Amino acid sequence: MSDADLGWVGIWLLVFGVVVIVIEGAFGALWGLRIAQHSRTLNERLSSERVRLQADLDRLRATMADTEVLWEPYARLFRWMQHPLAIALLQSFARRWSAAR
Repeated sequence: MSDADLGWVGIWLLVFGVVVIVIEGAFGALWGLRIAQHSRTLNERLSSERVRLQADLDRLRATMADTEVLWEPYARLFRWMQHPLAIALLQSFARRWSAAR
């Protein structure tokens, strides 16, 4: 094989390499477009779920506020029941009740 033939082989290898790189770039671009499209779809879904979650959270906060208003009359009773003397008194009653049985 002569030097000229080796030169042509090198040129054809160069052309083949460029063609393969162009094809690979095209596949990469298509893959990137598909990923971008899926990303947009997921982002839309996520934003709709975020809106729904925020609405549920607002509804939960409103319900908690209503519950707090409903429990206001019992707040003093609960504070008294948490006092150590009240707890001791209730335990004493429980011991007497279990001993009487």
